[in-house]
Amino acid sequence: MAIISHFSNDFRNQKKFGQLSHQKSANCRIKNRPTVASLRYNTFVFNTINTYFCRKFFAVNNYKKRVADRLLTYKLESSGAVLIEGPKYCGKTTLASQQAGSILSMADTDTLGQNLALARTNISRLLAGKTPRLIDEWQIAPQFWDAVRSEVDKRNEDGQFMLTGSAVPPRPKKDEKGNIIEEENIHHTGTGRISRLKLRTMSLWESEDSTGDVSLGDLFSNSDTLEGKSNIDLSRLAYLTCRGGWPKAVLKKSERAALAQAFDYYDSVVSNDIKRVDDTERDEELTKRIMRSYARNQGTQATAGTILSDIKNNGDKQMSDSTIYNYIKALKEIFVIEDSIAWNPNLRSKTAIRTSDTRYFIDPSIATAALGLGPEDLINDMETFGLIFETLAVRDLRVYADALDGKVYHYRDKNNLECDAVIHRRNGSYGLVEVKIGGSTPISEGAESLKELSAKIDQSRMKAPSFLMVLTGIGDFAYKRPEDGVFVIPIGCLKP
Repeated sequence: MAIISHFSNDFRNQKKFGQLSHQKSANCRIKNRPTVASLRYNTFVFNTINTYFCRKFFAVNNYKKRVADRLLTYKLESSGAVLIEGPKYCGKTTLASQQAGSILSMADTDTLGQNLALARTNISRLLAGKTPRLIDEWQIAPQFWDAVRSEVDKRNEDGQFMLTGSAVPPRPKKDEKGNIIEEENIHHTGTGRISRLKLRTMSLWESEDSTGDVSLGDLFSNSDTLEGKSNIDLSRLAYLTCRGGWPKAVLKKSERAALAQAFDYYDSVVSNDIKRVDDTERDEELTKRIMRSYARNQGTQATAGTILSDIKNNGDKQMSDSTIYNYIKALKEIFVIEDSIAWNPNLRSKTAIRTSDTRYFIDPSIATAALGLGPEDLINDMETFGLIFETLAVRDLRVYADALDGKVYHYRDKNNLECDAVIHRRNGSYGLVEVKIGGSTPISEGAESLKELSAKIDQSRMKAPSFLMVLTGIGDFAYKRPEDGVFVIPIGCLKP
């Protein structure tokens, strides 16, 4: 309890954390004694200190606002509990702590023993606290899922709990014979009680690298006026692509330290996380090969067979399609991969639409880390840069689409007419987006492709597109092409 003792003096002065007296704060030396008496010892004091410590640890003063802040508020207003999902290091706990009334940190080693004991004997005591109550690393005691669901039913009030934890599911507990222990299983889905919020890595607007002069939401309002300036040049874009949107990377003072975060994440995935998905041992070197191949195929509809062929061409002959599918499925479950599914509009003519997913990592820095590339490497290989920049663009569009109650799809037909991103909102409105790093010729080609697709859509059966946009990596200004009305918008000035 050294940590708690360290904060005891400062804690007495924090009125918002309970206004504990000097005498009460002196009782903060809670020992890890998993007995019936100790399980009941100073529960209120522990919970309050836990909240205080977590707020200190998560550096509220340095917090950069997220698009998901508002989404979390909405979900708390409409659901009894919210499960916040997403990749490791994306800021799930920090996000939740901003709105938490109290916090239980299950990973706190000082209290882990008594918390686990309480979870098995009297879990309702762990659920007691000011709402919304954040249960961080809830998967350490999977019993929380059913307990939260039940407690939400009892209270019949919204905004009671938030659940955050590792992107890696917990290993099921087994007895000596290898049978799964029943009490560790989750018995209920949580439907109607526990809503889900997907948190991605930070967009350029959230990391304050975009000026935010142009609102994606305004484009859906058919705005005729467009003004926006970007401060991102090619060198800066290459750095941002390799740095990624990891909150810790964004806060680093040096570029070298910031760039290291993606490599740390990649190393964690291949050496540990992928093995824990379903309690299946997976080969570290094979994981690396698959992720490198996936990186080389960013922004394409590469099949498992294509990835297999790529791996075989690079030296590994002993593999099958099923093995590739197994590894890709595992990477999706821990939010390393987030492919884009096909958009299926109503067309004027019978054109076969390709339904294969477009391959993307959830953050572009995963691709650069898998390939061992830095900013200068991207600048020296513009073809690879273009593919990986598309991952960055889709990441940002997904974050912004979430705020607009929309999803991002892709389009490709049998004639190879493509659209990199289709932002489709629940109300039926949609925008068509082509992604280009920059340059007048690529921008013109992107505009022509968008116009061709727009002309194919049967507007008697669905809405006309709200806008056509060429989203660029570089470029000083946003503008509307006078000849066709296509928006050209640098990613460095876009926001939700």
